[in-house]
Amino acid sequence: MPQANDPKQSERWGITIPFEGVPLYEQGEWYKELQDLGYSDVWSAEADGTDAFVPLAIAAMSAPELRLGSAVVPAFTRGPALLAMQVDTLSELARGRFAFGIGTSSNVIVERWNDIQFEAPLAKVRDTVRFLKEALGGQKVKSEYETFKVDGFKLGRRRGQGDVRQVPPIMVAGLRPHMLQLAGREAEGAILNWLGANDVKKAVAEVLKGSKGEEREIVARIFVIPSQDADTARAVGRMAIAAYLNVPVYAAFHEWLGRGELLSGMWEAWKAGDRQKALQEIPDQVVDDLIVHGSYQECKEHIRKYVENGVTTPVMAVIPVGVDDREAIRALKP
Repeated sequence: MPQANDPKQSERWGITIPFEGVPLYEQGEWYKELQDLGYSDVWSAEADGTDAFVPLAIAAMSAPELRLGSAVVPAFTRGPALLAMQVDTLSELARGRFAFGIGTSSNVIVERWNDIQFEAPLAKVRDTVRFLKEALGGQKVKSEYETFKVDGFKLGRRRGQGDVRQVPPIMVAGLRPHMLQLAGREAEGAILNWLGANDVKKAVAEVLKGSKGEEREIVARIFVIPSQDADTARAVGRMAIAAYLNVPVYAAFHEWLGRGELLSGMWEAWKAGDRQKALQEIPDQVVDDLIVHGSYQECKEHIRKYVENGVTTPVMAVIPVGVDDREAIRALKP
């Protein structure tokens, strides 16, 4: 694996699953094609659609050469033991091809949708990572962490003869220095989201600060609209940006990245309840930074800028505008 700050061509090329508009029972065929096209990774998400694990389970059975990852599973919405069981189950099914990504999620998902207090997010992620490393290693866990305690849990599944339980790589999703440093210090890598190619170096520097310069994998979800109709791509991109960057954790992230002045008009209009004005207040510059758009070749070249700046695993989240999903994944292949 290249160093996180090594500007080499990535050997990995991932895509976000599941695909919208395709029934889950038909997705296995799509994942097999991704493998045949030369994609290395598929990464799931979890917000208000499918859970993070089932699409990866389908991929594990359909495309045995793909590496699987979650980007991300919230630390708050499952109890520690249940989370350990789910990670262990998928790790066994994937035969070691699974990287587990965990993050705080947001106050919207945790508090408003799941009625769970969104408190001490940094400590919650840290404690969950520490617990998982103990539990997934087969240990009986009897520990009191800062944010929860576990009294006597041990994974009980017996595997086949000679099948040794291994702890999958754990990746931490981070937006600002403390969480990015936690990813470098406690995990095997970091997951980045909603940032531009030129923002990567700033984020990676914090990961390496946490790891004291040791190698870490850097995964980035990159939103891609493969369309040469710039006006339409930007209009769709503005809707996606408004949906995310008005959430407090993402707003703070872009303040840290230096986009506070550029996004202030959107934030003010959104708080005033004027959604249409909020969209209009998002500058083209912000859309062009955060949404990869253009011809297929232009999109691939833009993604490679992320790699040049330190991303080791680029993961496309394709938003098909005027093109068929399948056409897009074929044209964007490595």
